[in-house]
Formats: sequence, C-alpha cells, structure tokens
Amino acid sequence: MKKTSTDLLSAEGGLGDGPLLEVDDLHVEFRTRAGIVRAVNGVSYTVGPGETLAVLGESGSGKSVTAQAIMGILDMPPAVIPKGEIRFRGTDLLKLSEEARTQVRGQRIAMIFQDALSALNPVFTVGWQISEMFRVHRGMSKSDSMKKAVELMDRVRIPAARQRVHDYPHQFSGGMRQRIMIAMSIALDPEVLIADEPTTALDVTVQAQIMELLAELQRESQMGLILITHDLGVVADVADKIAVMYAGRIVEKAPVYDIYKAPAHPYTKGLLDSIPRVDLKGQDLYAIKGLPPNLLDLPTGCAFHPRCPFRQDNCVTDVPPLYEISGTRGSACHYWREVLDGDQQ
Repeated sequence: MKKTSTDLLSAEGGLGDGPLLEVDDLHVEFRTRAGIVRAVNGVSYTVGPGETLAVLGESGSGKSVTAQAIMGILDMPPAVIPKGEIRFRGTDLLKLSEEARTQVRGQRIAMIFQDALSALNPVFTVGWQISEMFRVHRGMSKSDSMKKAVELMDRVRIPAARQRVHDYPHQFSGGMRQRIMIAMSIALDPEVLIADEPTTALDVTVQAQIMELLAELQRESQMGLILITHDLGVVADVADKIAVMYAGRIVEKAPVYDIYKAPAHPYTKGLLDSIPRVDLKGQDLYAIKGLPPNLLDLPTGCAFHPRCPFRQDNCVTDVPPLYEISGTRGSACHYWREVLDGDQQ
C-alpha cells in the first residue's frame, strides 16, 4: 500500500504547529567551472493560510531559484544548499527523504511555471496531463480522473471544457494554456501555491483575468500564495505583503500598502518610479541605471551601490543588514530614512 504524504511526514517527524511556510536564512549556490554562483544569499520569509506574498525583482535576483528550492526541483549538483531551512507547518523539508519530499510536492505545495507552452507536454492532450495528477497521486481510474480534469477545466473557466479536454496544448491561446497550468497545480488542493511569473507574455486584459482567477481560487481554499514577478503593477490589488529581491537577497519587505506609499530602499523606489503613470503622460520613463551584478563576482558592500543614487562611502564597504523599520517592515539600506524622506544625496 502506497504511503500518503501525511504518513511519510509523520514517520519523519510529523507536522508541527508553526506557520504554513517559513523560509529561514536560505542560501543556494551553483558550483560551476567558472566559480561559485551565489544565487540566493540568506533569504527569509513566511506565508500564512490565505495570505499572498509577492516576491519582486529583476531577472537573476534569485526569485525563481528560491521557489525551486522550496519545491525541491533544483538539480543538485550543480546546485547546493549550504545553509538554511524551509519549514512547512514546522517540518524542515530539506531534512526529509526524497520519497517524503515527492509526496509533499504537488499535493501540499504546488507550482505554476512561467512558460506554459514549455511546461506542458506537446504530445499529450491537456486532459491526459491534468488527469495524470489523480492517477499517480490518488490512484484513480482513467475515466474518473478524466472527469476530474473536466471539472478542473470548468473551475478555471475554460469554455467547452468537456470537448476541449481532448485538445493539445498548441490548440489553446496563451491565456488558456496558463489556465490549464493553474488547473494542474490546484488539482490536489495544495496548501501553498507558488506562481512563477504567471502573466508573462500575456496582454493586459488576460493578465487581469489570470490574477483575478488566482485570487478567487485562493479565497475558496485559503491556500497560501507566493506570487513571483518583476512587475509591481501586477501585484498591487492581490498581494498582502511584498518582498523585494536583488542579487540573491531580500532588500525590502513590507505590507503592500507601505511599499506603494513610501518605499524604503533605493531599488524598490527605482522599480516604482519606472511604472508608467497617467499623471506623467508624455514624460520619459525612469530607468534604473546600470545592470544587475554578476553573481560570480558580487560587488563589495551593498550589491546595489554601483547603481544607487543614495550611495555613500560605507555602502561600498559594509553589507547592510535588513534594518527593522517596524514590526512588519524592513530595509537593507544604510540610508533607508533618507529614501523614505526622498532626500537623495
């Protein structure tokens, strides 16, 4: 008889009473011929039931690598996790056996990948791919699992689901393929859902529909949602709190309202200033100068200092901790007070 995820977790320490998901001082490195790529450097955050955490940052900031570490899908080697914990209801997932981790993956914690066309198998129908979740994890028959696939396609509002369940991925639009990915990810009613750039390459109208769908599904099940994106505009109406990442570190974390009202890190301020605004019609968009750092050769001190308009001498030499601004807010900037005041040096 196949063990369930609960059986395996109980056998390997059980589920505690802690927060739904805690990432604590996580480090991820990639050992390459060119050197050690420090992709994640001490990331910590929590997600509770029914809570949405938006993780923001440019490409290469460590957002997706952190998510892959949570899911346990990093290729190891070359990836190494030298330090940190990932606790699901108090149980450190990094200490579980691969069998137990496999049972958690998909059933308790699920992920929506950013490129639906690449993530879906082109040679199988979407119905077969969705129903596979029930055949593998729940032992359902082909006919029963296909009925569940139709139900899920209806749930994510794919028109004519009963007919389209036999179509292939290429026969759907980008927005519909993303809905199919969402259907697969929620098939087993996970407690945590990680959405990695779920609206990439979609037009604005479809983006809004996908975000509305995720919010609706979350309200129904009270699952925790981690929304990974580089677009502050996408998360304004759905996130409860935001963690901004740069060069593998969280440089600012705060409730969503505080971030939009007054950012406390120059990088966050730059991201906000680069969003098009109706009241600035006709003016040039702001752009953060320079490029993200090479993770093989990070700058000394604050990694953002080569691009920072608030830079002082100690920014070049001293790595800023995540200064506590309030009980729910922090900024990894020596001059966070000046950033809040808008007093550019």
